[in-house]
Amino acid sequence: MSDVTAIDNLVKKHQELKKEIAKIIIGQDEVIDQILISIFAGGHALLVGVPGLAKTLMVNTISQALGLQFKRIQFTPDLMPSDILGSEILDESRTFKFIKGPIFSNIILADEINRTPPKTQAALLEAMQEKTVTVAGHNYKLDAPYFVLATQNPIEQEGTYPLPEAQLDRFMFAINLEYPSFEEEVNVVKATTSNHKAQINALFNAQEIIDFQQLVRRIPVADNVIEYAVALVGKTRPKSEAAPAIVKGYIDWGAGPRASQNLILAAKTHAAVNGKYSPDIEDVKAVATGILRHRIIKNYKAEAEGYTEDSIIAKIL
Repeated sequence: MSDVTAIDNLVKKHQELKKEIAKIIIGQDEVIDQILISIFAGGHALLVGVPGLAKTLMVNTISQALGLQFKRIQFTPDLMPSDILGSEILDESRTFKFIKGPIFSNIILADEINRTPPKTQAALLEAMQEKTVTVAGHNYKLDAPYFVLATQNPIEQEGTYPLPEAQLDRFMFAINLEYPSFEEEVNVVKATTSNHKAQINALFNAQEIIDFQQLVRRIPVADNVIEYAVALVGKTRPKSEAAPAIVKGYIDWGAGPRASQNLILAAKTHAAVNGKYSPDIEDVKAVATGILRHRIIKNYKAEAEGYTEDSIIAKIL
């Protein structure tokens, strides 16, 4: 199959996938689009939203529609690395046997990742980056495709361990989950208080998703699009000559090179699922906010004057 035919196939399957997810998830189109871009680009996503917005249901529905294994880990202050990675036990024949933890799955929902101590966060982030787990000197490979969707609760500040910036950088997207509109909430209440249960069909398998991830990497990108992405990331750095006044005045730290890489990978995926054979600058702009918002650090002046990360990014696009 040629890459052009494969992209046409991806467009068709992506549309079917969204219809399948819409059987259960009402609204939240932008959130679902960004999660799917993350999966097809081979990245991970951080979902920030208040409790009760169906984050777990959304990820579970997406994993069923993709035909992938799904596991949810509820992060708590007493969770240890061995609780998620697995541990060795002595079996009846008095030999050590490794029991796999919940991290061994295709899609992991790391619920409230900011409620667990740094050593457990680090164990998860190592698995995300290296796609392997090391326990008692043995190396265990994680199944491909491997996708972590971590959630953070923005209103729960007591007993939390905010992710350090270097660890936030491992996530391709930071996705803000907002309350549904009035009509969407009416439809949610109707759908969830009746006896009807929608059936989700698996439209993909693991190998198909790996093939699409490799297809995305093969998509050609014009030099001017790469230069635009790199220049955009450069504008977020307050010490850069290219930084506009708003960045110099309101940002302490800008995005690193991983942001440029993720911008191009996400732009390629955005172009592919929309039926384009190569991304342009509009595709970079379409994914820029979700990729940059967790990679820039505002100063006190920005907080005092009511600037958000999103409003600063909008000014430099």
